[in-house]
Amino acid sequence: MNVRPEILLLLAAMGVVTYGPRWFPILFLSGKRLPPWFRAWLDFIPAAILSALIFPSLVTKGTPRTFLLWSPELMVALPTFLFALKTRSLGGTVVVGMFLYWAVGIWG
Repeated sequence: MNVRPEILLLLAAMGVVTYGPRWFPILFLSGKRLPPWFRAWLDFIPAAILSALIFPSLVTKGTPRTFLLWSPELMVALPTFLFALKTRSLGGTVVVGMFLYWAVGIWG
């Protein structure tokens, strides 16, 4: 089998790009005491990433993408989000979201 050097270089670069951002905090921040404001800021990262992944599918549809303010998914997401804020229950939020999505599918 003939492996071209540019393919190996590409794979190595992809590995650096993929694992570099993961190893950087481990190497340089482990064992150090972070300021409380920085730890609080880091707590928002998972929610921000999840929002960035979910929000576009709630308010846009079709190809090309068009803005749709009152989609069934958004009508389900808003009360589910409020339930999650009120109860802080992951299991309950999943059940409420699934039930509401089912109900909107039947009656919507």
